[in-house]
Amino acid sequence: MNRIFSFFLLFLSFHGLAQNPAIDHLEMLYDQGYYKIVYRKSMRLLDKPEYDFSKLPAYYQAIAALQLAQDEQWYKRHQTKIEQAKSFLLELKETSVGQKIIKAHISEVSFLKKDLDSWLATKKQSKTFDQAHWQRFVQQFFSDLPLIEVDGNKGNVMVSNRPELKERNELIDIAKKQLGVPYVSAGIDPSGFDCSGFTSFVLQQYGQNIPRRALDQFDACSKLAEEDAQIGDFVFFSNGGEVNHVGILINEKGQAKTMIHASSSKGISIVEIESSTYWKPRIVGYGTFISPKK
Repeated sequence: MNRIFSFFLLFLSFHGLAQNPAIDHLEMLYDQGYYKIVYRKSMRLLDKPEYDFSKLPAYYQAIAALQLAQDEQWYKRHQTKIEQAKSFLLELKETSVGQKIIKAHISEVSFLKKDLDSWLATKKQSKTFDQAHWQRFVQQFFSDLPLIEVDGNKGNVMVSNRPELKERNELIDIAKKQLGVPYVSAGIDPSGFDCSGFTSFVLQQYGQNIPRRALDQFDACSKLAEEDAQIGDFVFFSNGGEVNHVGILINEKGQAKTMIHASSSKGISIVEIESSTYWKPRIVGYGTFISPKK
């Protein structure tokens, strides 16, 4: 009986990290900057018994609160909620489940760090603002996290400015213009994309026609070793059968694998593959349609 109960608790802890439509919706809203909606919806989820063993609603409530804290009026009205959010995140970081959540959402955490740094920089001259208190929190929470380098636009990871990667960056610039476009089954244009509709559209705009289906793209591309795959190359996935998903890498060689792709829950978005417990185990291989330099 004890063994069954222990298994049940273990199942619930992993269930808290599994894909869930309500959590996916929070993630989509957060990435689009709807922090007040995320805050309210996460509170409602916390009231539901089925989320008693999940840390994700509280995680989204906390990071949404810290984004909202940067609004002066919200900051004045919700001091207690803001302090509770900071305390929760510090406690979350100390647990194994919390560390998995943070690593799986490292893009969100990295943007939060950048946003807080920018906000705190504007508060340096304020005599009524406890700068030291906030700096202590930033240091305690974000230190030792595998943050990724980000620019000022939500959903964008910085692309290299190295001259030899100029053409590859041009391809990614085309892809990034579609950020936020919704997922549509069989979609092939900026009104909505599925995964391979997105990659074929980007390559077409880049000046190259490739097969429409993810499986056919995998068959047609030049295969690459994992260590050689980089900006502009494709990464392919499977659930155990044939290839059924594809994304475009935006990382340089040697950096953590990060892709832009058509997510069924978020539309065109960016995800760090290596910190994702969902995507990393499903990688089938890498390939490219970019011809090598002569």
